[in-house]
Amino acid sequence: MGNPWRGDVVLVVDGQSHVMRLTLGALAELETGLASGSLVDLVQRFESGGFSTRDVLALIVAGLRGGGWTGRASDLLSSEIDGGPMAAARAAAALLARAFMLPESRDGGV
Repeated sequence: MGNPWRGDVVLVVDGQSHVMRLTLGALAELETGLASGSLVDLVQRFESGGFSTRDVLALIVAGLRGGGWTGRASDLLSSEIDGGPMAAARAAAALLARAFMLPESRDGGV
């Protein structure tokens, strides 16, 4: 179980629960790997609903790595995420929101 106060989001991949977290290192890796723009641009794409599947995958990988996972994006290409692509997109959005949310405004819900 993840700790939402720390920014954790839990994602089930191939039947195994993983805690995702956007640490400073994970954020730096994410920003380096973005196809276009900065983290601010990424946040704006999610807020406007204009994000891509590439954005979702990049966030999921960064979050998993921030949570201690040592895999690569290619490891997820044939993986099954509980809830499918929409659940992955919701988890990515929650992960991004929690990373930039002030501690006093975190309510723990996804």
